[in-house]
Amino acid sequence: MRVIAGTAKGIRLEAPKGARVRPTLDRVREALFSILGDRIAGARFLDLFAGTGANGIEALSRGAAFCTFVDNHPESLAVIWRNIEKAYLSDRTQVVKLSLPKGLANLPPRAAPYRVIFADPPHIFDQHEALFEAIVRNRLLEPGGLVVIEHDASLVLPEHPITGLARARTATYGGTGLTFFS
Repeated sequence: MRVIAGTAKGIRLEAPKGARVRPTLDRVREALFSILGDRIAGARFLDLFAGTGANGIEALSRGAAFCTFVDNHPESLAVIWRNIEKAYLSDRTQVVKLSLPKGLANLPPRAAPYRVIFADPPHIFDQHEALFEAIVRNRLLEPGGLVVIEHDASLVLPEHPITGLARARTATYGGTGLTFFS
């Protein structure tokens, strides 16, 4: 796993040992950032269920102004910090230990609202509606911003998961789906 583009291009990133973390494949991350395009420059990016931090680090490398990484596992949090430091991006980040989605009410407000909120929950995650509710209730998304959910390609997320958000696009890459809400 590596940073694909930008100031940290080519840096190899660590992943926690074992099968607990399922990092976004490079080709899926490349497609994601191709779709996001110019939205990243100067953006505040929220990486939920961050795992390795690869998606937030990619956003920072491509010009995001700030990224908040959220995970609840101590090993993942340590790996995220090492990857951020390896990419020389620690001055534009915060790493927060929270259980999701409930913990979003306790997210430090340092960088909110966010232009892009990316979530890559475990495939067994069944609280998507609660996640959307927490994002809206805590005013984490800036007007015109996007919420992107990475999921198993067989999962179909609702067209209107909550008032204020609507499915804008879904793309699949092998067994991985990306669904965009605005």
